[in-house]
Amino acid sequence: MSAADDPGTEPPQGPTLWVDADACPRPVKDILFRAADRTGIALILVANQPISVPRRRNIRALCVAPGLDAADQEIVRRCRPGDLVVTADIPLAAEVVERGATAVNPRGVLYTRENVRQQLSLRDFMSDLRGAGIDTGGPSGFGERDRQAFARQLDRWLARLPKV
Repeated sequence: MSAADDPGTEPPQGPTLWVDADACPRPVKDILFRAADRTGIALILVANQPISVPRRRNIRALCVAPGLDAADQEIVRRCRPGDLVVTADIPLAAEVVERGATAVNPRGVLYTRENVRQQLSLRDFMSDLRGAGIDTGGPSGFGERDRQAFARQLDRWLARLPKV
């Protein structure tokens, strides 16, 4: 395990971009890499398996032990108020929003204290339908509109950061 993957390394100073990287679409990662290059903000991709990231001082990959929700738990443990967490996992989004972080999904949907509970209820309802054997379909393919919506949300978050 390299220092970039070492969970014991010192936490970054200032706001951090955390990515639930196991299911994050490649175009979203590319946007995040460019934003981290442009701004110097810390970007940490958390996954259950080793992932490749650009060799930059402010970009790290954190590989956690295999297991259900291990990456989510690590993000919850490490995120702080003011950080941004990129995830499609609604329970993870609910937890980080509760901790004072901002959460956005890869399609650009911003999770708030107001809407994340509604999202959780809808997720549970759809899960119940699937459990009853009802085909609920799946999400549409990730496209250009999704990429643009995510980039806009990221730009809004970055614009609110204190200028150094």
